[in-house]
Amino acid sequence: MSPRTGRHGGGPVFVVGAGPGIGASVARRFAREGHPAGLIARDPGRLQSIADDLRKDGHTAAAVTGDITDPGDIARALGELTSTLGVPDVVCFSPLPAIRLIRPVVDTTAEDVEGALALTVVGATAVVQAVLPGMLDRGSGTLLFTTGGAAVRPSPERAVSAVAYAGLSSYVDLLSRALPQRGINVGRVTIVGAVGPGLTHEPADVAEHLWRRHASPAETVTVLT
Repeated sequence: MSPRTGRHGGGPVFVVGAGPGIGASVARRFAREGHPAGLIARDPGRLQSIADDLRKDGHTAAAVTGDITDPGDIARALGELTSTLGVPDVVCFSPLPAIRLIRPVVDTTAEDVEGALALTVVGATAVVQAVLPGMLDRGSGTLLFTTGGAAVRPSPERAVSAVAYAGLSSYVDLLSRALPQRGINVGRVTIVGAVGPGLTHEPADVAEHLWRRHASPAETVTVLT
């Protein structure tokens, strides 16, 4: 299956932060529409498992390890996927939050905030800077982002989530004001509540909302409660 371009065609979808929940479900949902899937995460075993499952179902998939908190490394990983699959049609930025950093605001350190921002705002910026030139040259593309509920319901008990997602939300909002007139669709899905089989939100349902944000762009933000 060769990569194709165009918003509703089968150009590659890159999932940055590809875990077994949302990331795997996004790759599977887009793959069903003919999009080759490029997967990036730090855990090579987990990546390989997701890629193997996609290939077993007849889909094209490539996996590259990469550290979202390291701008140079994530740019390298995205470059490798682009060399393999082509310029992405869609990029979904959906890393798992670092649970170890989440604590009450009075106990939150500067290092905690630095780590959370590296994973979200800095990581997202590095990803966009790596993929955007190719999208702009082509004149089309979709940038998708997920955040947790702290983006809309900040809590002093989960300080770094509130700070990091506020920053990421602002960044996505700015992109959504700058890029649509240049052919780039920007969307964010905010998930309030737990994600997982049998929990508040099924990963496949989240993936469906992300697919809709790509296939039928409307409002920038979708909040799942």
